[in-house]
Amino acid sequence: MVAQPLAEFNLIARLCRRLPHGRRTLLGAGDDCAVMAPSRFPQLFTIDSMVEEVHFRLEWTSPEALGARALTVNLSDIAAMGGRPLAAVVNLAIREGLEQRFFDRLYRGLGRAARAAGVDIVGGNITRAERLEITIALLGDAPHGAMRRDRARVGDGIYVTGTLGDAALGLRVLRGEAQAPPAARRYLVGRFHAPTARLGAGQKLTRLRPCPAAIDVSDGLWQDLGHILERSGVGAEIVAEALPLSPAYRAVAGADITLACRGGDDYELLFCMPPRFGEKALARRLGVPVARIGTIVRGRRARLTGGGRHRRESFAGWDQLRNLST
Repeated sequence: MVAQPLAEFNLIARLCRRLPHGRRTLLGAGDDCAVMAPSRFPQLFTIDSMVEEVHFRLEWTSPEALGARALTVNLSDIAAMGGRPLAAVVNLAIREGLEQRFFDRLYRGLGRAARAAGVDIVGGNITRAERLEITIALLGDAPHGAMRRDRARVGDGIYVTGTLGDAALGLRVLRGEAQAPPAARRYLVGRFHAPTARLGAGQKLTRLRPCPAAIDVSDGLWQDLGHILERSGVGAEIVAEALPLSPAYRAVAGADITLACRGGDDYELLFCMPPRFGEKALARRLGVPVARIGTIVRGRRARLTGGGRHRRESFAGWDQLRNLST
């Protein structure tokens, strides 16, 4: 049986049929623009793209997981600002060889992620391309004000939620560049395919005063920390032994912290604030594990300390223009 070619408007209507809509959406998909009720709070707006053979390979993942991940990377940007996601539009660039059932499953995963986060999918666009590309623009708001990268101050503690390096190590496992026991493999690959946006933790952080500086760890700890230091005009000292590593990471990489420092796709929150709360108190307040990994210091450089050694680190990590292939 020969698959029928996809028709643009039929596909749009089919995919949009079951997408979530709330009361704030006055008019969803079907017109030239969606119509949204105004918010009383500052607006947040972000966009991100996932490109086949750059950010994912279809043989590695299910369409449902891919759809959820495409939204999650945007949700993480809202989480890093301490915001609340509201509505999204989706652009699909479709290559030949993909059938209707694939997109049904893709949007099933996207819809589940949207419902879980309280996001209305209010429209989008479809075009043809040589590779599958999923671009999502996401609107949110900041009921308690927005966290920013330029608010780190000398003396602040540097904290991170969750664990670091898992997704990057999971990618190496998928590539065949690292071997892992079955349980560790499932965990690490799952962290790559199904990241979590720390929306609740971000919203709770914005209630603290002074409001923390924050960023999500999407391109690697060093690179993303470097953005905070550059915008805030400060330096940092990071303690190697304080980096939070999962048991699965240790089972595969041991004490090697390279991927914990430079690997991307963890989507944890990195934030800086006065150290009046201990790690356990912050974890209880935010509802997620929290580790203090260092301190903001004077200057414009970062140092990694540990094992009696001090070394300066460049802020290298994932770079969209250099890392052009997964």
